[in-house]
Amino acid sequence: MTKAVRVHKVGGPEALVYEDVDVAAPAAGEVRIRQHAVGLNFIDVYFRTGLYKAPGLPFIAGNEAAGEVVAVGPGVTNFHPGDRVAYYFTLGGYASERVIPADKLVKLPDHITYEQGAVLMLKGLTVWYLLHKTFKVEPGHRVLIHAAAGGIGLLACQWAKALGAHVIGTVGSKAKADLALANGCDHVILYNEEDFVARVKQISRNELCDVVYDGVGKTTFPGSLSCLRPRGLFVSFGNASGPVPPFPLAELNNHGSLFATRPKLNDYVSTRNELLEGADTLFAAVINGKLHVPINHAYALKDAAKAHTELESRATTGAAILRP
Repeated sequence: MTKAVRVHKVGGPEALVYEDVDVAAPAAGEVRIRQHAVGLNFIDVYFRTGLYKAPGLPFIAGNEAAGEVVAVGPGVTNFHPGDRVAYYFTLGGYASERVIPADKLVKLPDHITYEQGAVLMLKGLTVWYLLHKTFKVEPGHRVLIHAAAGGIGLLACQWAKALGAHVIGTVGSKAKADLALANGCDHVILYNEEDFVARVKQISRNELCDVVYDGVGKTTFPGSLSCLRPRGLFVSFGNASGPVPPFPLAELNNHGSLFATRPKLNDYVSTRNELLEGADTLFAAVINGKLHVPINHAYALKDAAKAHTELESRATTGAAILRP
């Protein structure tokens, strides 16, 4: 038996139930791990509310974590008991122990802590593909990052700045503005107090942005389109305020022959080699000092409902973890 947080019926934070569950022995190609830190992500909220569909009910929440291998199943040769590992986007993370396919795991370098590993796999790999694959950020690019003080936002601001971009971020409070400025933003816009479109035009002297990274969704659309230069790219990668409503393709034409994409991580790490490429690049950025991993909130696993409440109310900044 192990402790886990399960969802028996989709709903609010109260749907997260801390309870005992059985853990099977690892089957062929699987690994059992004892988890030391679990990442907290908005995608966990989407599964809890039913916006994203879990395979069935009940299900164990959570999509990223780091821990230690305690047993391996038949045929697993690249992992051994005692190995330090982490994984991304595999439901079942809110648990003290779990079984997981070995091909979902990566080994943690010695200089990466369990806590860092637990928040880097989903958030960090997301930032990796957004800045290196979806749109290749290069010196001189002007980028707009919504929710710049969030778990993904802080990493994205740091990495975009390290790549030579001019970084504009939006946040919801003065405290978050200070945090974003300390993590790579050249300019920060308080979207609750300012018209972010007007401010982007002012900051850029009407040259606008090459790319907008929008994980907020409904409340920042269609304003995000108005922040893009002709032929710029709108990247919608999250729905923190609700999904972007349907819109006619002519809107892209009206704003200057824009491009728009709705990417997801799994399509950028669909092969083992792609996963390792992303993880290696990500870990190197941390070890070389290009990325700092601010873990600003830690909750006991049994307090997952409280963690979700604070995450949804925008009370958190940077990354947050659950401790099994």
